[in-house]
Amino acid sequence: MERILEFSAVYWRAAIEIVLLTAVIYYFLLLFRGTRGAAVFSGLVIALLVITGLTHIFELDVMNWILSRVLGFLAVAVLVIFQPELRRALAQIGSQSFFSSSQQRTEVIDVLAESARQLSQKHFGGLIAIEREIGFRGMQETGVPLDAKASTELLVTIFFTNTPLHDGGVVLRGDRVVAAGCIFPLTQRQGLSATLGMRHRAAIGLSEETDAMVLVVSEETGQISVAQQGRLTQDLDAAGLRLLLARALAPPARPGNWLVDGARKLVGMVMSPRATHGAPPAGFTEAGAPAENSTEEPHE
Repeated sequence: MERILEFSAVYWRAAIEIVLLTAVIYYFLLLFRGTRGAAVFSGLVIALLVITGLTHIFELDVMNWILSRVLGFLAVAVLVIFQPELRRALAQIGSQSFFSSSQQRTEVIDVLAESARQLSQKHFGGLIAIEREIGFRGMQETGVPLDAKASTELLVTIFFTNTPLHDGGVVLRGDRVVAAGCIFPLTQRQGLSATLGMRHRAAIGLSEETDAMVLVVSEETGQISVAQQGRLTQDLDAAGLRLLLARALAPPARPGNWLVDGARKLVGMVMSPRATHGAPPAGFTEAGAPAENSTEEPHE
């Protein structure tokens, strides 16, 4: 017992450092999992490990010297190469839950499902971005500000053929249509089907840069699709769309984020004027799971 106490007294700082480093590394890997930068990051790490191992095994002093100098510039290279992933990670750390209640979420899902059904039936093209935790105010400013309560009539009217705003995208924040006629970034991914139009590529592009869900209705075929995390789920009906939205807009607690969530709550309590009254933060209370029937190379 005495040895255990002596060991704890000597190495408790090292134990704390190990726990913190483990949490940081795990959270870092969790953020990169499933992103475009994950393959690049894995290849970079493997290449560095192989080169470092070979230089030590064969005692290549010149290579060791070059590696020791190059590693100093590697941090700058990582910031440049993984800029989209790092930006998303920082945005997630400071993000908050978006819908104020489950009732509001249900109303928005019903409006979106019915709007998509009517747009599909009438063969009106549609592009609706559902803002979640990561905002995209810069893209919102490319369109016309509305700040109107979301309704089926409003969305169908916006995308009516030959109206001034029908070619752009709509930004939905909570139950409000904040802007229409917005320009979304196109995906740069190679290998997508040539049949995908500009709306689908813009939907995939926006979902790659943010955590938004983007609803797309094809003007040519009337097909309903949803882009999320760079993947496109196609050929949905109103019921399937409602189920997908219900699952995705009620995300489960993210594993490995307990440290970030705790820090965020602490900062919120300090900064909020209601902190002294113990007011809980707003957000979802239900849990769900992401949709599974998605494909990376869809065909319209």
